[in-house]
Amino acid sequence: MSVQRLLLLLYLSDGVLTKQLPEVDCIVMYLETVRCVWNGQGPPEFNYTFHGWFHFDNEMECPTYLWESGTRVGCVQPYGNRENRFNSFYTKLQYGSFNSFSTHTLKSKVKLRPPFNLTMKIGDDANLWCYWNQTNSCEENEVRYRTNSREWQSSVVSSRSFCINLPSASSLYELQVRGRVESSCGESLFWSDWSEPVLWGSNNGTAKTDPPQVSMSMSWWTLLLYSAGALTLILLVMMLRHRERVRIILLPVVPKPSFPSTIQDWLSHSKGLNESFKQNYHERACPVREYCPVPQPD
Repeated sequence: MSVQRLLLLLYLSDGVLTKQLPEVDCIVMYLETVRCVWNGQGPPEFNYTFHGWFHFDNEMECPTYLWESGTRVGCVQPYGNRENRFNSFYTKLQYGSFNSFSTHTLKSKVKLRPPFNLTMKIGDDANLWCYWNQTNSCEENEVRYRTNSREWQSSVVSSRSFCINLPSASSLYELQVRGRVESSCGESLFWSDWSEPVLWGSNNGTAKTDPPQVSMSMSWWTLLLYSAGALTLILLVMMLRHRERVRIILLPVVPKPSFPSTIQDWLSHSKGLNESFKQNYHERACPVREYCPVPQPD
């Protein structure tokens, strides 16, 4: 009777442990490694042993485990052939004599490295152009930019360049790019991380600086210039008030002009102008006669 109870207890414990085995989630990172984790439902209770391999490859135990609070929560292993993502990937999670097998399709689970070497410059067409490099030739990109730290505007492009039409040199432009495998090569569901921001603005140059720091620096310089200008103006006014000679040199007194009260007075001041109004020519009289028609005799 005791043997039957022991067998029943082992059977029930086997079922409970099997149900508690966590699910494994895998993604291809940068086409260099496969990263699998099994802590999606919470921290695991045991240190599991992990095996993963692609179809046509040999089963291999995880070479590098990911740890969290002293417990294994994931694994990173080499990716191998760049076309391996089109093959099935098998995983086995093991604890003692209990195993959990899974099959994964990784074609759409690829995360690339973010674009790099972003450069912004004005082109011959007076537009602002941005160029960058990327690690994969079969990649589409999403570009987002904003002006003066306002809302982001985004566009998806298939080239390694982006154009902002007729930018304002007095505004500050911030731009970032991310990428993923495009549809012609088996589209991925995962975008890369955003690239480092690149800035172009009032200094007409390219910089990789945090926008708040740039704005803070510009505000300090503006405040300093305004303060210096106001102080200079105050000193100049005080100097003019206390130094009459300097004030006369810088701001000479202009005499107030006097005007004649009547036109006759004004004309009397200019003899030549007054003489010009006198009549200095003669004209012969012309007699005028009126003619009437005379009827002719029949």
